[in-house]
Amino acid sequence: MKRSSKILFTALSTLATLLVFCGMAFAQGAEVEAVRAQGLASNYGLIALAAGLGIGIAALGGGIGQGRAAAAALDGIARNPGAAGQIRGPMILGLALIESLVIYALIIALLLVLKVGA
Repeated sequence: MKRSSKILFTALSTLATLLVFCGMAFAQGAEVEAVRAQGLASNYGLIALAAGLGIGIAALGGGIGQGRAAAAALDGIARNPGAAGQIRGPMILGLALIESLVIYALIIALLLVLKVGA
């Protein structure tokens, strides 16, 4: 397949997936008042699944980003050992910012899970 065909197929399949699952996001059960009276969410399983997938994808992306950043920094240091001091500082700052995004995703996932029972 050509590159443009792959991009088009990926975009259309993503759009189709969103359209299929958006009904579940906006659907309400028949016993909304009973669920509110008990203090439980009727879609606790979906919220837990979304939180788990969200933190998993964030950790995967953060790990890949940190690996690529460290590899690029080590490659630069290997090519020019004299610039190691100038490369190390920005690399550590970049790694810290990448990790902060993963921690932010963890906080959002915890808020999703802990807010369900309230």
